Amino acid sequence: MADVSPTSPFLMHGSRAAIAAGLAHIEEQVMGIEQAISNNPGLAFDLAKTLIESACRTILTERGVAFDPDDDLPKIFKAATNHLPFLPPSVSGEAEVRKSLMQTLSGLSTAIQGVCGLRNACGFASHGSDGSRPLMEGVQALLAAETADAIVGFLHSVHRQDRTRPVNTQLAYEDNPEFNDSIDELHDRVRIFEEEFDPSRILFEMASEPYRVYLAEFAQESQSDGEAAGSAAPSEDVP
Repeated sequence: MADVSPTSPFLMHGSRAAIAAGLAHIEEQVMGIEQAISNNPGLAFDLAKTLIESACRTILTERGVAFDPDDDLPKIFKAATNHLPFLPPSVSGEAEVRKSLMQTLSGLSTAIQGVCGLRNACGFASHGSDGSRPLMEGVQALLAAETADAIVGFLHSVHRQDRTRPVNTQLAYEDNPEFNDSIDELHDRVRIFEEEFDPSRILFEMASEPYRVYLAEFAQESQSDGEAAGSAAPSEDVP
């Protein structure tokens, strides 16, 4: 854990890397957190939550994903993770790797809930309290700050890497007709007023990363079925 002594001020390395890579508007929030660790720990809880939310909203906006401005941080975070390809295409079909990564992301989601809870209970600028708030020290604020720093740095790195990935490695709905048909066979079409939508298209547009995961599983199962059918086929007698 970073040293927070006066001679070694706390620096948010992951967030500062994101600033250098284009997330410039979070710089004031980052500087505020770094100063608050020693000077105003309660404010660090408020800013840690705001920092993650700012990064997630920017990622969704840059990826063209619609979201409700009134959504809370856990919902915004889930939307962002649903639209980020956390595994490179070369290992997207590795079931165990995907499982371990999903467990890690679940841990980050839990950490998000913790940051929100600390902000609500101990934040300097948070609202809704009719009494005094617990006074936290720098070491507790550091936990929230380092959590926010790790999440922002990781999410923005994945986002930036995917946007610079060659076009032929990116996900395209039209490239997977058999998989799309399989989804549409398993699920009913969604009707809103007079409009109807295919489940496969909804999954692709609203949760591209889960779509990618299920696509990898479908491809793996199709390959296994093909190999099994080939081994079971009777051999022809050679005259």
